[in-house]
Amino acid sequence: MLNKKLLVLSLTAIVAAPAAMAAKLPGDGVTVLPVQSTLPEESFQTELINKALEKLGYTVKPTEEVDYNVAYTAIAAGDATYMAVNWEPLQKDMYNAAGGDSKFYRKGTYISGAAQGYLIDKKTADKYHITDISQLKDPKIAKLFDANNDGKADLAGCNPGWVCGQVIEAQIKAYGLSNTVQQNQGNYSAIIADTLTRYKSGKPVLYFTWTPYWVSDELKPGRDVVWLTVPFSVTPGSQKNEDTALPNGKNYGFKANNEHVVANKEWAEKNPAAAKLFSIVKLPLADVNAQNQRMHAGESSSADIERHVDGWIHAHQAQFDSWIKEATAAAKQ
Repeated sequence: MLNKKLLVLSLTAIVAAPAAMAAKLPGDGVTVLPVQSTLPEESFQTELINKALEKLGYTVKPTEEVDYNVAYTAIAAGDATYMAVNWEPLQKDMYNAAGGDSKFYRKGTYISGAAQGYLIDKKTADKYHITDISQLKDPKIAKLFDANNDGKADLAGCNPGWVCGQVIEAQIKAYGLSNTVQQNQGNYSAIIADTLTRYKSGKPVLYFTWTPYWVSDELKPGRDVVWLTVPFSVTPGSQKNEDTALPNGKNYGFKANNEHVVANKEWAEKNPAAAKLFSIVKLPLADVNAQNQRMHAGESSSADIERHVDGWIHAHQAQFDSWIKEATAAAKQ
């Protein structure tokens, strides 16, 4: 009887051992500390990667929201693991200042073709034939967009600390607009919500925005608003001599950007599965726009965003599974 029990136990161990080995995932026992900017609309692309990391076995801590410069510094120092919203070339100087390629792992393009620039409502553009931001040098034109009666056009701008705000200030100065245009900085979500309220009440609006973001789904370029060109390229820092004209010849003052995942280089080298994942994930810009629009419509809680991510994964299951398969294989090489 004892020998039979030993035989059963031995057979059980033989069967269980391969199963246990198969169950071990590349991220088992490893913790991930993600960070993102304070912009809630960047949560979708971050949480999608978090879900994939969890599928690979990593323990993912709640995402910390910090300013971009803090995110780069924290990742470079190893105090955070990764960020999914590295804007290139907009944040080039910020990236390099924190250590650049010697500190960061950055391969592949997560989101491509992100446009940025200035827009005004189409009604005002058509009535006064406004096509270029330099036309706001005319006090009469600028006055059309004066929301607080200080004589200057009110431009809905960027959060303090965002690189786009620095670019806008450099352009206002270079185009001779300092006396007629004021960039309003603060919480962008609040500023742009006020801009939308003004638009819906029939008042002229002037604002900076980017894609992917919900604004371009709510105020559609060509239908509701129009992009303004700039008279010439102006970018501060190391990009000051670069041409910002787009392939179609239009110059909106900003190059088309790509978004990349950036991770702590040392951590990525020790975690080939995660590194491979970071390099192969792709997210269509239009999908982020659509999700951001749902947030703007009221589906903005953490539970809502998680549901949006789960829905995207379900709709793109084969692609998601291929990421996991390829990332898992990288850990075995």
